[in-house]
Amino acid sequence: MQAGKMDKKITLQRSSYVVDPAGTPTTVWTNFATVRAQVIQSGTEEFIRAYGASEETAIIFRTRFRDDVTLADRILYAGKAMNLKEINEIQRRRGLEIRATALN
Repeated sequence: MQAGKMDKKITLQRSSYVVDPAGTPTTVWTNFATVRAQVIQSGTEEFIRAYGASEETAIIFRTRFRDDVTLADRILYAGKAMNLKEINEIQRRRGLEIRATALN
């Protein structure tokens, strides 16, 4: 992994629940890391689902290895929140390849 190719900045977020004054639990996303990343692939894919056709913007990011990233987290990139769909380890703890999607 070459540091020069990691020219984008992404923010990793984790959800937590807080209770508002009315007693209703609400999901809140908090930043837990800002890392450098390389965008490997970016595109719009069309999927046929049970409820009909939908479009997803899928991006694959490559970052340095972190052992605290899970599929329950999300990424902020270019002003959009993206759900994590797949996390693959590159070699032996050298890096991560993260596939994320944002619904259009």
